[in-house]
Amino acid sequence: MNNTTVNIQSDFVLTGAELQKITALIYQRAGIVLTHQKHDMVYNRLTRRLRQLGMKTFTAYLNLLESNPFSDEWQQFINALTTNLTSFFREAYHFPVLAEHARSRQSNYSVWCTAAATGEEPCSIAMTLHEALGPHLNGPCIWATDIDTEVLAKAKTGVYRHTDIQNLTPEQKRAWFLRGTGAQREQVKVKPALLSTIHYQQLNLLSPEWRVPAPFDTRFDAIFCRNVMIYFDKPTQLRILQRFENMLKPGGLLFVGHSENFSNINGPFRLRGQSVYCLTQERA
Repeated sequence: MNNTTVNIQSDFVLTGAELQKITALIYQRAGIVLTHQKHDMVYNRLTRRLRQLGMKTFTAYLNLLESNPFSDEWQQFINALTTNLTSFFREAYHFPVLAEHARSRQSNYSVWCTAAATGEEPCSIAMTLHEALGPHLNGPCIWATDIDTEVLAKAKTGVYRHTDIQNLTPEQKRAWFLRGTGAQREQVKVKPALLSTIHYQQLNLLSPEWRVPAPFDTRFDAIFCRNVMIYFDKPTQLRILQRFENMLKPGGLLFVGHSENFSNINGPFRLRGQSVYCLTQERA
């Protein structure tokens, strides 16, 4: 990459060398591949951190990061460069497949949601499992993780705008949400009965070890990893898929994003439906 500059605002200048360092560091820490098309995004998001820290240059910020590999600022760096686009029942065709699979297994059914973001996806999974299994659900059944600590903090509150749930059915709204009053009248809150089935936790998919917390088994019936792999290069995708093999029960399902296709990768996953893969039984 050359040393051309990206100068969007007069108070900061991002050089090509600084941008190259940023893309290398986010790849090392989170596996995220940033292309030159993301230059403006990087600039806009990181200048907020520079202002908050009272720094004048990107080089000073990079020096702060590299001077302490265990600094809390690394998490802020990751949070700033992570994209979190989500909604309730996004890619809705997945949820009837999940419901059918859950009914076929029933007891102790568990799901790992690997990109929980602000909680809409794990809540959608929880609603689906409640409607499919009812009394067969017992305690936390969804492990909801994300690399971004800021979005997880919001997810844990279970508070959303009323417009966020406008596409849910009236029955779902009544069953699982409380409408705010007064100053909070435009907000809704997830009912404790639904929120209690979700265990939120920060996790980096690049971490050498994925420690599954109690009371979950070490293997899940289904894994949601939707619109995550698109940010990784092919070697990273393959490593994560290989690790998912050991995290799924035989016959378990892997849900991926609509633009993610792994049919050409040799392994035990077989395409079952639209962006849904099944772990073959012989992997038990």
